Amino acid sequence: MKVSDALRDKIIRMAWEDRTTFDEIEKKTGFREAEVIKVMRGSLKASSFRCWRKRVSGRVTKHQALFRQSRDDLKKGWKQRELLE
Repeated sequence: MKVSDALRDKIIRMAWEDRTTFDEIEKKTGFREAEVIKVMRGSLKASSFRCWRKRVSGRVTKHQALFRQSRDDLKKGWKQRELLE
């Protein structure tokens, strides 16, 4: 997979940002999560890649559907607390 330097840099920047989901990266670049992982693996040092994978694995904010679900759960919790007060 041949990627221009500018596009590769954009993908890396967005992948490191906590609030940019993989869905947003796909919309802006056309690269799915697996392709982003390949770009990161090929562009970063091994230790940096492991650090990034550890950081994003299971991170709710990197997956839009999980992020929405967690926000909905939080809102339900707030409403329940308000009712108890």
